[in-house]
Amino acid sequence: MSSTTQSTLVADKDWWRGAVIYQIYPRSYQDSNGDGIGDLKGITARLQHIADLGADAIWISPFFTSPMKDFGYDVSNYVDVDPMFGSLADFDGMIAEAHRLGVRIMIDLVMSHSSDQHAWFVESRSSRVNPKADWYVWSDPKPDGTPPNNWLSIFGGSAWHWDPTRMQYYLHNFLASQPDMNLHNPEVQDALLAATRFWLERGVDGFRLDTINFYFHDKELRDNPALAPERRNASTAPAVNPYNFQEHIYDKNRPENIAFLKRFRALLDEYPAIAAVGEVGDSQRGLEIVGEYTSGSDKMQMCYAFEFLAPEPLTPEVVRNTQNAFAAAAPEGWACWAFSNHDVVRHISRWGASVLDRDAYAKMMAALLLTQRGSVCIYQGEELGLTEADIAFEDLQDPYGIQFWPEFKGRDGCRTPMVWDDHATQAGFSTAAKTWLPIPVEHVLKSVNTQVGRQETVLEQYRRFLAFRRQYPAFAKGDITFHEASGTRLAYTRALGNEKLLCVFNMSAEPAAIALPQGEWLALDGHGFASSVNDNTVELPAWGAYFARHA
Repeated sequence: MSSTTQSTLVADKDWWRGAVIYQIYPRSYQDSNGDGIGDLKGITARLQHIADLGADAIWISPFFTSPMKDFGYDVSNYVDVDPMFGSLADFDGMIAEAHRLGVRIMIDLVMSHSSDQHAWFVESRSSRVNPKADWYVWSDPKPDGTPPNNWLSIFGGSAWHWDPTRMQYYLHNFLASQPDMNLHNPEVQDALLAATRFWLERGVDGFRLDTINFYFHDKELRDNPALAPERRNASTAPAVNPYNFQEHIYDKNRPENIAFLKRFRALLDEYPAIAAVGEVGDSQRGLEIVGEYTSGSDKMQMCYAFEFLAPEPLTPEVVRNTQNAFAAAAPEGWACWAFSNHDVVRHISRWGASVLDRDAYAKMMAALLLTQRGSVCIYQGEELGLTEADIAFEDLQDPYGIQFWPEFKGRDGCRTPMVWDDHATQAGFSTAAKTWLPIPVEHVLKSVNTQVGRQETVLEQYRRFLAFRRQYPAFAKGDITFHEASGTRLAYTRALGNEKLLCVFNMSAEPAAIALPQGEWLALDGHGFASSVNDNTVELPAWGAYFARHA
């Protein structure tokens, strides 16, 4: 197995703190067999790109056996690879090559729910008295036959689905084909931890935990209260979804989760250098929950909430307020920040739709993300400055988009295949005549081969900035102090020991002059932005940035 392969990695228990993690959506990264769908061998073939970029680790979205109703987030076998993506041998080969290149691998565990085709659920639904009858969340109907309470699914409608065999409802926070597991049952916890150990033994370096705050439900199945309109936030679900009309205090975010997270962490700690990052999906209490889940050293190493994945524009005030709110909610915790992922509109389109110079905007946003306090996730194609793809209804694959079209077009626009070579078939992603999602022409024009080696490109800016970040430990592990966060001006320092670094941003399309904090500052190279300093004021171009070290 890959764990015995020659590796350039050092067993550092703290490697995750300040790490840059590159997210791969396996269907869309690289197709190795010409079927139009990415796979594990394809990822292995492209690992050099990630090593050259300078990422510390990759997070791979689910590749487990699945009917693919939700593209892998509906798992039917937790300890095998779906044939669409390859085999366990392919996985072992991928780990071996990643470790040879000095890149760690984190995999996406989906433990709140499974596919309805998982053997566990097939047995559970077969009767009310079988050995796994209580492995999922079942309930009798109300006397009038309606669902047991008012809980809603993120994918629309009731979170309860009627099963005629058991003559009961089962809970599904997502698709009806994704029944929720009953983690109140210790046997379910044991089975999920056994699956986790399976991948640890194969040499993974960590996990991304999907929907970590959905693991437990209220045993009494109490109704969620209504949420006042002014408190509704569309970052967890799109604005057209009535899911936002409730305060989700009984269908998720339950206090029982803490004990399970401690069990999970104890398992990780049996191995030399394993880390986990949890996805906290909650628009009202996200940072508070992150604080609970990352406090001390016996739960998650890090979590991420949705503050920087929200549709609302990113402003200096939002950056400052988010960091300060995290520090208040999680004084012992550690965040993992992302601007884009496989579930949201790419940030270049989400926040920069009206920006004329998209490349300058992408470079500034990269520098902003990579100098935040916390670890960082970069989503594939982000390093190329890719925008959200416009997918026609007839090409949609995402059930979420199909359900809420056209007000919400789903997640396919951020999941289109990676573009490698503008001269190759399907931009070098596949030799197939048709790929699982179409590749936009505007993406082909930003292919890796068109950017590599050209200093003015977004890709080379990412490479330079990741190298720049590695030079200064304060960027990865230091504290953050804000000096200005108003209008379009943002300035903060990152400090670790005797190292103090200044980061200044002009978050606008117009030139700006920004006063520097008191002290003697020595400008640092490596950021790639034009600027000049006169009388302790830095002059920045549109979307400009300035970095300096305290003398």
